[in-house]
Amino acid sequence: MFPLRILITEDDHVSALLLKKALEKNNHQIIGISDSGEKALEILAEHHADIVMMDINLAGELDGIRTTEIINEKYDIPVVYLSASSDAETLTKVVGTNPSAYVIKPFNIRELNMVIELAIFKDRKEKELQKLNNELEEKVRQRTKDLAEANKELTRALEKEREIGELKSRIVLNVSHGFKTPLTSILSSAQLLQKYAEKDHPFKAKIMKHAEKIEHSVRNLNSLLTSVLFFGKADANKIDYKPKKLFLNALINEVVDVVKAGSENDVKINLKIDKIPKTITSDSDLLYQIFENLLSNAVKYSKDGQSVEFELMEIEGYLQAKIADHGIGIPQEEQDQLFDRFFRAKNVGIIEGSGLGLSIVKKCVDVLGGEITFKSKPNEGTTFFVKIPITK
Repeated sequence: MFPLRILITEDDHVSALLLKKALEKNNHQIIGISDSGEKALEILAEHHADIVMMDINLAGELDGIRTTEIINEKYDIPVVYLSASSDAETLTKVVGTNPSAYVIKPFNIRELNMVIELAIFKDRKEKELQKLNNELEEKVRQRTKDLAEANKELTRALEKEREIGELKSRIVLNVSHGFKTPLTSILSSAQLLQKYAEKDHPFKAKIMKHAEKIEHSVRNLNSLLTSVLFFGKADANKIDYKPKKLFLNALINEVVDVVKAGSENDVKINLKIDKIPKTITSDSDLLYQIFENLLSNAVKYSKDGQSVEFELMEIEGYLQAKIADHGIGIPQEEQDQLFDRFFRAKNVGIIEGSGLGLSIVKKCVDVLGGEITFKSKPNEGTTFFVKIPITK
């Protein structure tokens, strides 16, 4: 074992000398012998010690236990107790000072050296562990500080993103509203041209043809702007559920008439209404968006001569709708994107569309607290199932 600087604190002079002699045989250096706690502290104030051999019963006012407590506070040096007593009360007091070891007198040199070696080893490992704990705590403090700074940056970025989102929504709403007025004027002019062309005119056929093209394009653009306006409001959290009493049959018939009037292909709509209340309380605008978009898509993606089934019923406080077509269907690998904004399946070809209709439907169904599901196979058609809570 490597040599140590040892302080002996023992009030029995003979025992202290025997202990000194035994320790010096193992090349340890004795920096002092004290018979009281006060003298031991004086020696430690002037000389460094690697370990203190401490008797419990000492001369003076400080006993070994109190002296050890002071050594722990001021010097953090390992202490090995020496005592002829092993009663429970003494052991309890000793444990409270966290000693490095406890040796019962009389002891032999071999055991003493082993105890000292273990005490030094224990002390060093505890200090290494404490150092690691301190380093870990410092790292945790630094990581916590870094995380706090990162959170501040994230909060600032999110706030900036929110401001940009609000600005974008205002721009979308303002620009869309700005387009609405001239589009209305263009549509009115196109309808007037058709009226004028009803009279005899050498270019009647051409005027009617181009007026119809203008009207069709304006209606498509108007529909697109309506969709953009809808999502402008959605992004600004301005879509509210506004329930009111409405005549359900009238709403459904209006949807069917509008879809038929805007259809460019020869597709039959088979409407089946079964056991629905005459009036319900819900949001008519949101219901109209749901059924108009679903039915328009079903007709648009069907071929001439095909039919679309539109079934409606009320079951246990839920309005349940089924809209089925036999058209082009949706590729399996793209079905999970169906309700994404601006998504259009790769098999739509040249069929016009903005890719916003089903996104609007999903948003409206969510606002109403309902559910929407579908099943589809390419070239076999698509069926949508809508379930919306209502009150009568």
